[in-house]
Amino acid sequence: MISSVETSKPQNILRILLGSFMVLAAIGHLTFSRAEFQAQVPNWVPLSKDLVVIISGIIELGFGLAMIFWRKERIKVGIALAVFYLLIFPGNIAQYINHINAFGLDSDKARLIRLLFQPVLIWWALWSTGALKMIFRKGIDS
Repeated sequence: MISSVETSKPQNILRILLGSFMVLAAIGHLTFSRAEFQAQVPNWVPLSKDLVVIISGIIELGFGLAMIFWRKERIKVGIALAVFYLLIFPGNIAQYINHINAFGLDSDKARLIRLLFQPVLIWWALWSTGALKMIFRKGIDS
């Protein structure tokens, strides 16, 4: 069982902000940025790029809403979101390696900076939900 830890006002604000970004990203996946997101799906993924974008958009919508509203389970949500960020990282690597222009990332430098931002997102998900504090203070109970 994962125990609860208190979170500060800045943590709560940044948790809600990250959740809002996830909802916006989900809307983009499902509507106005589908082609951009498809460009990030590596060619080795054995599914339709559009299907991957739709599924990931639905997942991101769930994470966004959970980050904003599911306060009771925020630590679990933060850990799950951090894992999700790890799972989608190969798409960002593929964009960099294959020199794919999307989301205004039209140079190797811009794509590399995007790669370096991924650990920030992972930290943000863990810190803003109290998961980071719980992991270092108590560990995850089985």
